Amino acid sequence: MEELHDVQLTEIKPLLTGQNGRNLQDFDCQEHDVETAHGVLHVTMRGVAKGNRPTILTYHDIGLNHKSCFNSLFNYEDMQEVTQHFSVLHVDAPGQQENAPIFPTGYQYPNMDELAEMLPPVLKQLQVKSVIGIGVGAGAYILTKLALKEPSLVEGLVLINIDPCAKGWMDWAASKLSGWTSNLVDILMGHHFSTDELTENKEIVQTYRLHVSQDVPQENLAMFYNSYDSRTELQMERPVPGLNENTVITLGCPALLVVGDTSPAVDAVVECNSRLNPTKTTLLKMADCGGLPQVVQPGKLAEAFKYFVQGMGYMPTAGMTRLVRSRTHSASSVGSTDGVRSRGPTGALPEGANCTGPELTAPQTIEMTA
Repeated sequence: MEELHDVQLTEIKPLLTGQNGRNLQDFDCQEHDVETAHGVLHVTMRGVAKGNRPTILTYHDIGLNHKSCFNSLFNYEDMQEVTQHFSVLHVDAPGQQENAPIFPTGYQYPNMDELAEMLPPVLKQLQVKSVIGIGVGAGAYILTKLALKEPSLVEGLVLINIDPCAKGWMDWAASKLSGWTSNLVDILMGHHFSTDELTENKEIVQTYRLHVSQDVPQENLAMFYNSYDSRTELQMERPVPGLNENTVITLGCPALLVVGDTSPAVDAVVECNSRLNPTKTTLLKMADCGGLPQVVQPGKLAEAFKYFVQGMGYMPTAGMTRLVRSRTHSASSVGSTDGVRSRGPTGALPEGANCTGPELTAPQTIEMTA
């Protein structure tokens, strides 16, 4: 136990705080416990809603809370420019926040639909009129549900590691078999990290293993996991011009899909991309990145987010560095910095800004390298 205690102190703090040791997310924050029809939801508001601008709404993945999922991103220096323009509302799924009490015996955990239904009352109480969502895994699924049910509330979505599919029979059988030999922490490590990451990036895996096993009540965590594990398929279908664009159900807002190139969620994210409107959707695949791009590559994701909100008409003068270099080097259609910054009709990253005709309906896929 003494050795384990040493690992906790030296490994878990750097990932959950700012680069200089300070947790910037603790400044100018107000915590709220909001009563909804499906129970109490713990949220943290940073700043106040700014005029007619949307609020950034984050939702974490299973095994995490808003700090362990998003602090690396929001503490990154490039994101400070973003938070000067937008207020931020972090949501912790029921029972997953720091120091959460254990649910009483017989407590019925909300299903995925109900978790999405808990959000509009929170936004109303905090006087948030609209949001740009950033979700990871289960959080991405929940925010997509929100956008499908309440499209007027959601102006845009950044969906990291989203899986739009219900759990298939083979997945169910595999989880049952693994459940006989693995505990929940092991299962979640396989959810967050690829096989290569589990063997090669032992430091970050150990950090998150400790977090998952020690910082969230395991009874509460199992309930959230089971809720996500029992999800239904997201009813979305890619619109076909001249055929079903007026009747098909899909996301109406701009969407940026993000996945690391070695993430276990690559196939699921590609499947989600196939169900969305290609004129409003960009698939961003990060090179040399696994299952936690917001932790491992916060600079790249911050830059991508700036492009995304620029495409929505916000932050027109935001400074760009990393993405301009990588995309100018790899894309022949990008001739200048001004060309990169011009906003196209996609409402997403401006890769398609110089495209005309049929190319506008082609799926936009961007691969980022260091």
